[in-house]
This record gives sequence, C-alpha cells and structure tokens, in this order.
Amino acid sequence: MGRSLKSRFILAGLFLFSAFAGFSAKVSDSIPQASLDQIFVIDAIYLKGNKVTKDFIIYREMEFRAGDSLQGKIFNNSLRQTRENLLNTSLFNFVTMQIDTNDINHFVNVNVTIDMVERWYIWPFPIFEFADRNFNAWLKTKDFSKVNYGGYLVWDNFRGRKEKLTLLVRLGYDERYQLFYEKPYINKKQTLGLGFGFLYSQSHEIAVQTLNDTLNFLKLENNYPSRQYKAFTQVILRPDIHNTHTFQLGYEHFNFLDTVFKVNPRYSVGSKKKENYFSVYYKYKSDYRDFVAYPLHGYYFDLIFYKHGLGIIPDNEVDVLTLESTFRKYWQLSKRFYFASLLTAQFATDKPIPYHLRTGLGYGRYFVRGYEYYVIDGSNYGLSRSNLKFSLLPTKVFNINFIPVEQFSKIHFAMYLNAFWDMGYVEQRIPTHNELPNRLIYGYGLGLDLVTYYDVVLRMEVSTNKMNETGFFIHFMAPI
Repeated sequence: MGRSLKSRFILAGLFLFSAFAGFSAKVSDSIPQASLDQIFVIDAIYLKGNKVTKDFIIYREMEFRAGDSLQGKIFNNSLRQTRENLLNTSLFNFVTMQIDTNDINHFVNVNVTIDMVERWYIWPFPIFEFADRNFNAWLKTKDFSKVNYGGYLVWDNFRGRKEKLTLLVRLGYDERYQLFYEKPYINKKQTLGLGFGFLYSQSHEIAVQTLNDTLNFLKLENNYPSRQYKAFTQVILRPDIHNTHTFQLGYEHFNFLDTVFKVNPRYSVGSKKKENYFSVYYKYKSDYRDFVAYPLHGYYFDLIFYKHGLGIIPDNEVDVLTLESTFRKYWQLSKRFYFASLLTAQFATDKPIPYHLRTGLGYGRYFVRGYEYYVIDGSNYGLSRSNLKFSLLPTKVFNINFIPVEQFSKIHFAMYLNAFWDMGYVEQRIPTHNELPNRLIYGYGLGLDLVTYYDVVLRMEVSTNKMNETGFFIHFMAPI
C-alpha cells in the first residue's frame, strides 16, 4: 500500500522548500574508483550507520564478500551495484562506499567501509486522501464528499529484518480495514519469504458502469452497495539479487445489493448478489534498474498470472484468467540526456468478465497521458510509453541544519525536463456506450519531474491527446 496523498504533499513540500531556501548543496559522489589494471583482495568489510538494520540484511545485497579477489573493473562495478542494491531495498536514504588500500606489487589489499543513513521506518500517518482514480480525476470535480480519512501504520524494516507490517483503518467515502505482514527471509540462505494479509472494505458509492468513457457511480447514503472480504497468504522466492517469484493463494467474498444490477446486470456473473471464490496469483519480476523509484539506467521485466475462481466452491461461476507483462528499458544518451521506454500488455480469457473485475487503461499507473479523465474498459490492452529526459538539476545533497533528526536533515534532490509520447489500444468484446475502446489512442506533451528522498516523485505535465484536448496533470510516481 502506498503512502497517502497527504504524506506525499508533506515530503514534496519539504524538499521544495529545502531546494529553494538557499541551503548549501553538493553533487552526490558515493562511489570510489579503483585502478582497472590491478587485482583487489578484500580483507574486511565494515558497516556503519545501520542502527536498526541487521548486518545479515545488508550482506544479502552485496556483490562481494571478504576474501574475494577482483580485477579492478569488476571491483568498481561491484561497488556501484552493491550501493544500488542497498538503496533499492528502500531501507536507506544514503549509501556511501569507502576503500582503504595497501598496495603490494600487482595486488591491492583493501578494506571496504559502507556508511549508511537509514530511513525513518515507522509511519503512523493520518489518512486524508481523495477517493477518485487519481488526483486529476478528483481535481476535475473537486467533490469533497469523495474523501477518505482515518489512520494507518506502516512499519518498514520491522525488527531490523526488512519485515513489513501494515495496519489500516480508513473511513469516509471508501471504508477499508487491512492487515498485512511480510517476512522476506525464513531460511538460512535468505531466498524464501512468507506473508499474509486480510482486507475488509465497503463503500457508500461505487462505480457501476462506464458510459462515454467515464465512470458512472451509484451512491446510497444509508447503505453499502458493495462489500468485500479478502484473505491471502503468499510465498516469496528470491534466488538472487535481481529476480523474484511471488506466489499467492487467496479467498475473496463479495456482497452486492439488488440496486447495483438495476443499473448494470453485468456487474457480477449472472447478476449474483454473492460471489465466493479462491484465487491464485503468480508474479515473476526481473529488476536491473539503478534506482527503482526513478530509474535512469537498466531494465525491468515482469510477468503476472492471475486466476479468479479455481472451481473449488460449488455454484461459483467466476472463472477469469488474466496474463499481464511489462518491460521497461532505460538509457543514458549523453551526460545529461536520458531515454526510457515502456511496453505493457494484458490478455484475458474469452469467458464473461464481471464488471467489478474488468480492467483496462485508466486505472492505477497504466494510462495514456492526456487521457487522465477517461477510463477505457476492455478484456485486452496494450500500452507504449516513451520519455526523453534532460537533467535540469543533477542530483544534489542538502543539509538542513535546523532539523535534528538525521533521517530527515539530509536530503537529495534532482529535477528533470522531459518530453513524452504514449500510445494505447484496448479491445472491448461486448457492445458498450463508449468511443475509446477498439481504436488506437495517443497522447504527447512536456513535463517537469522533481525527485527526492523517501521515493518521492512529483511530476507536473502538460499533455495533449488524440482529440486535441490539452490539460495540466500532476502525478506522484515515475512515468516509466
């Protein structure tokens, strides 16, 4: 679960204030360079700054060990990759590497010191967020009745073992109660992990159909048109640093009111008021990005298999299989120019898909920029994104002296100008009152991206779509 919109605004405001308040800054340079034609023998590895994180969690992410003998180029790459691995755990704001050498002819004995600034791990945040699909959809209506409030506790790096604990109580427009716990390693080799979760949600207002490529809502002041229960357990297999397999078995239960089917008889299979079924989910992820929150180098690939309904519960008609895959690639073209590309696609079985399980473009992070106000429902879809970036302000490090807490007093900040072009296509197999499915759409524009610590990304974009509609949009994650 991502942090609330309020917390994103707080952190974004902090780094914007810091960036323009005149504090001294320096370009971050955390990787020492070793001579390429020598052999480096690693005598010892010293860890500094990990006041909470256990040593074995850090060693798991390292590309070298004490006693290794590495040629200079390989040693340099191992230092760089180890730093990236540690930053991508989301446990540290800063990681710096230091080497102390003792030359003995062609061989160099070296001690490596890894100095870390840990993040703040306990986030007891109040919830104040907008319940629309994204901030721009809410901004169009400015409907303050569509507000969620409450509180949640996210405890990252629980017990210093990279465990994660989430407790959520959300009231208001969409009520939600959630518990999630994940333990990444349960075996000595640190390759196998476990997790479990429980979710209960109900809402006074739900989207019941898509008309004119926008969501049509049903609101009941004194009742809940939809209730959902879900429980799941998962197994995580991470055989190496960059590849992860996640297996999840779940049970899902839905209750719907008759009023829902008066608006949309296809909301559930056979207009049934109750749905109970088991589900199975599998995800393979191969991640070679330099910085997962805002990558500039490397690539990412995933493959997702999701089956709703396993034929275990009698009289259960839900039988939905979806396959989804995403590939992202990042290049550095010159010192300050970068390019990134994304391809993603989803395929579903030919069997009837109830509306409440149907997806397409316009939900979550997958949409064609310029179409933020629309949803494009369908069984299958494809999306392509391209971004050309210019580093307007390379990564700098700021020290805020009046903040006494190290986890917040030292921040990094970067700014990028970008031009983009997106294309998408959604296949809709049943007749609808919508214009955008079954046709190629595209959008293009310019944007400014601000990036700082705690994975905060603030994007401001001006986009134009195929219908020549132009708008200003705000997002809170990397575009690709």
